[in-house]
Amino acid sequence: MPRKIPLFKIYWDEDDIKLTENAIKKGMNWAIGANVEKFEEKISNFIGTKYSVVFNSGTSALHSVLLAYGISEGDEVIVPSFTFIATANAPLFVGAKSVFADIEEEKLGLDPEDVKEKITKKTKAIIPVHYGGCPSKIKELKKVAEDHNLILIEDAAESFGAKINNQNIGTFGDSAMFSFCQNKIISTGEGGAITTDSKETYERLKLIRSHGRSEDQNYFQSSAPSDYVTLGYNFRMSNIIAALGVSQLKKIDMIINMRRRVAGILNEKISKIDNVRPPIQSKDSFHVYQLYTIRTHPSMQDSLINYLNEKGIMSKIYFEPIHQTHYYKNVLGYDVKLPVTERVSKEVLSLPIYPTISDKDIGYICENIKKCSGEC
Repeated sequence: MPRKIPLFKIYWDEDDIKLTENAIKKGMNWAIGANVEKFEEKISNFIGTKYSVVFNSGTSALHSVLLAYGISEGDEVIVPSFTFIATANAPLFVGAKSVFADIEEEKLGLDPEDVKEKITKKTKAIIPVHYGGCPSKIKELKKVAEDHNLILIEDAAESFGAKINNQNIGTFGDSAMFSFCQNKIISTGEGGAITTDSKETYERLKLIRSHGRSEDQNYFQSSAPSDYVTLGYNFRMSNIIAALGVSQLKKIDMIINMRRRVAGILNEKISKIDNVRPPIQSKDSFHVYQLYTIRTHPSMQDSLINYLNEKGIMSKIYFEPIHQTHYYKNVLGYDVKLPVTERVSKEVLSLPIYPTISDKDIGYICENIKKCSGEC
């Protein structure tokens, strides 16, 4: 019977259980409580921004930050097609148009030169993605945003802890979004956050996530009347989930080091196999390997997925181009050509990577890739 190696496993310990259990056993403050503020403070301290606001998902966070910047109908937001669907959907949530720009070969993030070509009088923001834990060309994209007076929102869902020359991802743009979904660097099951240095944005985000209600007191513990000052949503992260986030964040450096150790072994082994390439290593970047994505010959991608699956090894294409999905192509009528995105999506394949994967399983994965490379 072939072994089963999943794409990811969540790293957890008894401390995660203890802090979550303590929050539950209090018998109150399950929705709003001190753990939310504590988690936000720890995120800000780790990333290096003045403010952090947590949400029930990264998607809610991205939706909220666009609302906070007043992006709406008639506006355009430049996004990659090589990303998770939420990046492209978020502008649609607020009535704006998502404009797709191509990616560059090295880091698989937005190509600054193609972004320039996609800017119009209607463009209000750029949302670059730091793919799979690898910093994008964010410095160049920041220059583009500054030159055209555009809002820069980092989609750092996959890159909590990544850096460029010791500067944390999440500190380059006007704001940044992080995700704590189950396959991310640290996880609360579902969850997300926005980091920013703007007090105005911070205050707007707090209103948007909680029904437009002024949060100067705990709604569930105060008898004072509440004031609702704007339209808002129920995008809050619960106090129980925030307790898990606090615990997970205590282990962040250890978790990242474990992932990087695994990636180092994979890099060494994969680099010796014909017809596949490990992720590109950039000297100025600190990669946290939320994904471990190899590149193959396009004709080999499907065969390799099937071969690994037969051997009990999960793999997955991250990502299929969004502009070619049914909704964007056939319902919204997008008809764009993104040659690098379209080619790269036929070459990429993400392999299992998680802190506790054994050296034996890493060897098993690489042995089977080598066999398939010779046979496919």
